Amino acid sequence: MQLNSDNSDSPVTGKDIVIVGLQPWYYEIGSNCKTIATYLARHNRVLYVNLPVNRKTFLSRTKTPGIRQHCEIIKGNGEKLRPIGDNMWEFYPTTLVESINGLPSNKAFNFINYFNNRRFARDIQKAIRLLDFRDIILFNDNDIYNGFYLKEFLRPKLYIYYCRDFLQGYDYWKKHVSILEPKLIRKADIAVANSLFYAEYCSSHNPQSHYIGQGCNFDLFNTDSTHSRPPELEGLSYPVIGYVGAIDSARLDPKIIETIATSHPDWNIVLVGPEDAIFQSSTLHQLPNVHFTGRKPLASLPDFVAYFDVCINPQLVNIITKGNYPLKIDEYLAMGKPVVATRTDTMKLFGDYTWLADTPEDYPALIEKALAHNSAEEQNRRITFARSHTWENCIKELYKVISKQLS
Repeated sequence: MQLNSDNSDSPVTGKDIVIVGLQPWYYEIGSNCKTIATYLARHNRVLYVNLPVNRKTFLSRTKTPGIRQHCEIIKGNGEKLRPIGDNMWEFYPTTLVESINGLPSNKAFNFINYFNNRRFARDIQKAIRLLDFRDIILFNDNDIYNGFYLKEFLRPKLYIYYCRDFLQGYDYWKKHVSILEPKLIRKADIAVANSLFYAEYCSSHNPQSHYIGQGCNFDLFNTDSTHSRPPELEGLSYPVIGYVGAIDSARLDPKIIETIATSHPDWNIVLVGPEDAIFQSSTLHQLPNVHFTGRKPLASLPDFVAYFDVCINPQLVNIITKGNYPLKIDEYLAMGKPVVATRTDTMKLFGDYTWLADTPEDYPALIEKALAHNSAEEQNRRITFARSHTWENCIKELYKVISKQLS
């Protein structure tokens, strides 16, 4: 793993950059990849390629609005290439790929995935020609399947693999990803990661691996803004212990939440975000002081955080969470909030600004400490620390890596 010592702030300019990844532009929630694309477009031309639609999804009657729109474009009803900002375009691939994740044979998977990639690459080449892109830089945001052969098919001047999640930890992905991702990292020109843990993982396969950090949206999570109390919090007594984010049983431990709620029935625990099936059927819904709000618009999330007395990140410790950069911790701290979270490798970065729990039983006592140590001085210290994790700094590190590789 390489940490950059070059202090140059000169951006990479005038390049043609193609971005592929697991999150289409039309997904409602924000993502690292979409933010990185926006920053890159300040100095370069950027083509943001949406995830290709597989045949099974295309034929399904149940589709999200974004997928439904994409399918209409595949049918010829709509523009497949459209501007989405200065120097940036969104592209809807119109070739269907086959759904192959469930294939038990790695050999069969690789055979069909090669042809999926070839179809995908031909679609991208059409957009590249329409925009007259030259000597492209290809940035792959964790799309191991659809991006595996794009270096061979698109022949970019530079191929960058961006690691920000450990897909091998999920049952859905691990069979094929555990074989393909190390190979993809090795053949990338450079690998970049948003956590030290993932950068070290990438460096075990490719010496040109770099930690570039993580940015946070401080325009949104900003104590200088006015925040209205969400109606879901009306009538709840002090203290309110809150969590904002996906309520996903692969990452979060319901036992932690139950332990907090049952140890202090006078505390209110508010969980803001979409639940998976396991959480939806959990006994947490039977506890009177645990409140689920469901999914909320991104713009409303700071309003919830502003009225939480303590923010939590009740994570499990597993192969998925141990290396993930916990962006929500930056968001909490940027609002000056005291934070209690599960101790993981990546949480060591936040150790001087949060209370870290090793077991579910640690949480109640640590929350009591967090409530008792919430002075204006502590709030300012948290805010200052969080604001050092800017997208500007992250993009500067990415530019340094690109410049060094192209020089």
